[in-house]
Amino acid sequence: MRQPGVDLLWNPPGATDLVLLAHGGYEHSRKNPHLWRGPILRMWPFAAALRSAVPSAAVGLVRYRYRGWNDVGDPATDLRAVLDELPPVIQRVVLIGHSMGGRAVVAAGDHPRVAGVLGLAPWLPPEDPLVALRSPVLFAHGNDDTVTSPAETVAYANRLRAAGRPVGVLHLPGETHAMLHRFHDWNALVTTFTHHALTTEGTIPNDDQQLPQTTPPTTPATAILHVARSRRSMPVQERFRTAARD
Repeated sequence: MRQPGVDLLWNPPGATDLVLLAHGGYEHSRKNPHLWRGPILRMWPFAAALRSAVPSAAVGLVRYRYRGWNDVGDPATDLRAVLDELPPVIQRVVLIGHSMGGRAVVAAGDHPRVAGVLGLAPWLPPEDPLVALRSPVLFAHGNDDTVTSPAETVAYANRLRAAGRPVGVLHLPGETHAMLHRFHDWNALVTTFTHHALTTEGTIPNDDQQLPQTTPPTTPATAILHVARSRRSMPVQERFRTAARD
């Protein structure tokens, strides 16, 4: 019987804040989302960057029961269960999700523990209900993404705005779904957003903006090497699992 939970990659003593990284997956799959799949590994450089940028906060990977967004056991249900059952010492949680993980953090982003929602190339189909997300809220999407839709991301943001919810959208020209070409810009985006969510210092956009490229494009091979180094430097320190489910 599988249980959703969190794999902690960084857990400093006395941490009361937690950054949860939610990885991507498939439209439908009940296979085991093991730790050595590409969508999960892509989260490790964010964890390494966050350890340096917000060292007082814990950083963890959301562990779903299944790889896909299924009729039963979808990642949003798993994420909400995790938020419900985290130890009381954790007071604030920043949610950062990529692709299917972006859909999950949006679906669970109204939870009272949430202190900010960042969707990276999120999968936001038009039939998904509007969620009263807890600010700050930011979506970022590569213009060349052909896996999830930048237009649907903007459409969901506009629905939030129409409901009176502030949200920013960043467009990254020259970037695709895997977030490998503008590797350093994605890392900076994640750390800047998290720092703002936990301290209110600095600003994040509340409209649609282009994110300028600050460094030369990264080759996929170089980006994958960064992923491997981050994975090696940050082993799982501790595991938290919720009560048993199906």
